[in-house]
Formats: sequence, C-alpha cells, structure tokens
Amino acid sequence: MSISDRILSQRREKLAELRRLGVDPFANRFQPSHSIARIREQYDSLSGPELEGLQKTFQLAGRLMLLREFGKATFCHIQDGSGARIQAYAQKQVVGEEAFALFKKVDLGDIVGFEGTLFRTRTQELTLAVNKFTLLTKSLKPLPEKYHGLTDVETRYRQRYLDLMVNPQVREVFEKRSAVIRLVRQFLEGRGFLEVETPMMQPIPGGATARPFITHHQALDMTLYLRIAPELYLKRLVVGGLERVFEINRHSRNEGLSIQHNPEFTMLEFYQAYATYEDLMSFTEEIIAHVARTLLGTSKLQYQGQEIDLTPPWRRLDLRESLTAIGGIPREVVRDREALVALAREEGVTLRPGEGYGRALTKLFDLLVEGELQQPTFVLGYPLETSPLSRKSDTDPEVVDRFELFIAGREMANAFSELNDPDDQRQRFEQQLAAHQAGDEEMPHALDEDFVLALEHGMPPTAGEGIGIDRLVMLLTDSPSIRDVILFPQLRPER
Repeated sequence: MSISDRILSQRREKLAELRRLGVDPFANRFQPSHSIARIREQYDSLSGPELEGLQKTFQLAGRLMLLREFGKATFCHIQDGSGARIQAYAQKQVVGEEAFALFKKVDLGDIVGFEGTLFRTRTQELTLAVNKFTLLTKSLKPLPEKYHGLTDVETRYRQRYLDLMVNPQVREVFEKRSAVIRLVRQFLEGRGFLEVETPMMQPIPGGATARPFITHHQALDMTLYLRIAPELYLKRLVVGGLERVFEINRHSRNEGLSIQHNPEFTMLEFYQAYATYEDLMSFTEEIIAHVARTLLGTSKLQYQGQEIDLTPPWRRLDLRESLTAIGGIPREVVRDREALVALAREEGVTLRPGEGYGRALTKLFDLLVEGELQQPTFVLGYPLETSPLSRKSDTDPEVVDRFELFIAGREMANAFSELNDPDDQRQRFEQQLAAHQAGDEEMPHALDEDFVLALEHGMPPTAGEGIGIDRLVMLLTDSPSIRDVILFPQLRPER
C-alpha cells in the first residue's frame, strides 16, 4: 500500500469512528465572529496585558495548517478565507476531556471552529486560548507534503484549490486580478460608459479573425458559435444611441496553448461615439496608468526583472518604420511589395488565401519587432488588408486608423476608428467570405447582413478598443504565464 493510500485509509477509519461516536464530521452550524485578517488588523498591536483587559470572546474558523501536540495541550495554526493565519492553544483542562479527545483525532487539512480569548505566548505570538472546539469538516486527503508550498506547476494548475490553500502569493495574484477589474469598471463608469452584456453564442462568428468553437442548439436546430469577440454587437448598441458602452467579457478562440494564450480569456471592450483612435491612445494611457498607481502605488513596476515605466505619454511607432529601425529590414525592401512578401516566405510566414503584402508586414513585425517593445509603445499604420473593421486613413488609403499597444514584448490592446460606411463594410465582409471559401477557416463563413443593416441606419463616428485583462494582470502581478492569472486554465489531458 502506498503512503497516499495508507493516509486515506487512516482518515477514513477516523471518519467512521467519529460517526460511531455521534460526531457529525461535516457540521453545518458555526458562525465565525471575525475573520483572522480582521483579528490581526485590530489586535496585532496590543500587548499581553491589553489583550487580557479586552475580556472578549472570539469565534474563529479555518483549516488546520500546523499541529504541535504536548500531551495535555496542543498548539495549532489555522487559516481562513481571508488568507491570514493565527495560532490557537487548546488545553485539556480548559476544553474538557471529551472535546480534547476529539481534538486529538483531527488532521492537517481539517476545518475546525474555535471559541476563545486572545493572549500572547512567551514568544509574544498572538494566540487564541481555546475554550470550545468544533470539528466542522473532516479532510480525507492530506495537504501537500510541504504545507508551505506546492511547487509542481501542473498540479498547481489542475488542483488550484490546493495552490490557493498553501501558496499565499497565488491568492494575492487573484485578489489583484479582482481589483484590476473593479478599477477598470469604476474608471469607465466615472467617464459615462454603460456596462452591457452581449451574446456568448452567436449565429455568425465575427468581430475578430480567429477560429471559433462550434456548438448546436437542439430546439432551434441551428449551429451556433462561442463568441470570439463582442464587437459587432457593441457597435449595434452605438447605432441604437448608447454612445459609450463597455463589456468585460469572456472570449473563446479555438487556438493553441502557450504562456500567452488560453482558449478562453477575458477582454475589456469599449466603444465611444465621436472619438477617434487618437483619442483612445490618451484614454488608454490614462486607464492603465490609473490602475497601476491605484493597485501598486506607482507607475513604475518590475516585470520579470525589467523596470516598466507606465508614466504617460507613451511612444508612438509606425509599423513599417519599425521593421527597419528595430527589425533591421532595409527601407527599400519594406516598401517593395514583392520583395517583402518574398522575405516573409523565407522567414517561414504562411500566407493564407487572398493575403499578401499586408499579412507579410504584420507577421514580420510579430517575428522581428514585437518582442523588442518592452516599454509601452503604440504601433500605428496597420495595413487595410489585416483590418477589416477599421476606418481607412484619410491620408493613406493602404492603411487604417488603428493602433496596437505593446508592453513587455506582447500585445496588450487593439483599437481603431470604426468603419461606419455600410457599403465599404459589405465589400470587406465579402472579401472575408471569399477567403473562407478558399480555405481560410478563421474567416467568417457568412456575411453578417444584420450588422450591415444596422450600419445602414447610421452609426456616428466611433472609436473602439479591446484590452486584454489577463495580460494586464500578468504585467501588474509580475506573472510570466497567462495560466498564473486564470484560476482554471485549459490544460492538456493527463496521461
């Protein structure tokens, strides 16, 4: 019998014994009076005599993380939902022989309830002197062997509950994630944006170029797609007169797994009427710098050993110029359509049906430039070919009014002045449809007639943006992998 099997057997024997003794091993009647974090906040600064003078009883509940037995007395540490821990001290002569005998049957990982008073030990540790004990939940599985840390990465992701239980820094990451979303929401609402919800299942995948997940609605007997983006629905709302809207939403894209990509991820998307992509550059600087200052107390942060300065204004960089200045491609090659396409093929770029110079530009940028953009940088001048929903530039019809934001060598945001000409939009949809029919599975399989109809009713000049929440949290928590900031990331099946 393995050690794990032996421990499970022993704990099940204890479970059976508890039931024979009439003790409910999964009790449901205990109400803590305080969280341990609250106890720490209020009483950590008091001396022993001051604690004795409180004459106050506390009820605390938590998971047993440490046990030290001394015959007729036991010290233990419990941890509750606040993430904080406190020491408790139980004496046989105080809690009574029956309760103490029951307490001797507990194991690490069990959830217990204590009632008692606060005091300081000889080593001045804040401690709860227990006068009543209740077993609340019997744990049948042991804590990880090293209670202070679960180090196997795959286990951490697959059993996130253990990760949260024994790695305090993981809890901090997800507390910060929650704070980031809250701060983003407050910032937008403070500037007149309305939070809305759009469909998760859509009859036509649109709003981005990606392969969708496919499902089927039985009652309607129709194929539906998990949304790859909410863009086309949010712009319908702008047509309807909701001139500032946002959604913090889940996207699903049938893509590969990496430290930067999870098939299901969270995005902020917002749209503002009577604004341009240039307006959104300033807005983006404001919102990200605000979140960083509020969360971290500074606009300068350390990410994977490098200082990132989020203090506005941020660098602006033309995409084609970047290929020469950073990527090292001669200017004459960048401007020569055939030469650049040939170079892209030499670098291993696969051009999909109907793609050419524009795709070559962006893929060479991905290969040669993106990873070098450590400090916040807005990249401008994206080709029309790769931007089917963006407004054409008034000065250069081959590019669109669009930017992507890069920080720490990865894309953080994508924004543009929206295309609101219904005829132009129909033509671009038809080009996408032709690409799909030629074998490009990432392109929409049908023309979104309803969205074109909405544009025919008139959409005001509008700019919209998507910001990757997961990647923003990675940056603000110094997390190297997207799996570190998603509670339950998608993983390959265990073999």
